[in-house]
Amino acid sequence: MSNPQAFTSEALPLDEQVVLVTGSGRGLGAAIAKAFAPEGAALVINYRYSAETAEELAEAVRARGGRAVAIEADVTDSRAVDAMFETAAAEFGTPVSTVVNNALADFSFNGDERQPADEIDYSDFADQFRGSVEGAVNTIQAAMHGFRELGSGRVINIGTNLFQDPVVPYHDYTAGKAALLSLTRTFAKDLGPAGVRVNMVSGGLLRTTDASSATPEEVFDQIAAASALRRVTTPEDFASAVVFFASPASRAVTGQNLIVDNGLVMG
Repeated sequence: MSNPQAFTSEALPLDEQVVLVTGSGRGLGAAIAKAFAPEGAALVINYRYSAETAEELAEAVRARGGRAVAIEADVTDSRAVDAMFETAAAEFGTPVSTVVNNALADFSFNGDERQPADEIDYSDFADQFRGSVEGAVNTIQAAMHGFRELGSGRVINIGTNLFQDPVVPYHDYTAGKAALLSLTRTFAKDLGPAGVRVNMVSGGLLRTTDASSATPEEVFDQIAAASALRRVTTPEDFASAVVFFASPASRAVTGQNLIVDNGLVMG
């Protein structure tokens, strides 16, 4: 009988990894990419519209002796995603070993501007499902050839603490991320025998990203007051947890959703 352990390889050390972060030309994605740079990982900075900032980030990493390339691709376009993974492997001479699904369909985190339940159109939900779920399916499937070649792989999906505490009416956004959480768990179960760990990191409102730039200051103050640690989570706080899930230290963890919000939500 074969030994099940034979199919589950350890993750590569971070300085031997190629890490692809979708939607990392700006905002939270850029913070996540920056967090991997000091660890020595080669970075694939994916963007759709933010070409200038993505190229600037890649150049900044290279200027400090790191390895980085900026690649344009719409994650909802499977052919573009396949081409991105091929380009990344050719650039660094080895497959992508960690995928961070951060790309988000256009969305403004301002509850006052969101449509209530009796008015929101289903097309808004469809947009979020496409960005969150279809984008993740495309990147994970594109990564699998390289994961199998390496004997392991890491997928970190970006979620939200609104699952546990839907304090603002982001109906479409929350539903899309909830579907991504389900995908995280089912893919973790299905891909585990191939040595692939699939996890989610969920946060609340971050201070500050492009997406939260429209949030009134008093809302940040309310969040800080309600959090156990009396502070609002920063993109850098959040990014540290993502790095953990890509590292060998998380070798026994898969199918999990880690909430990183300074104790605002506990569940």
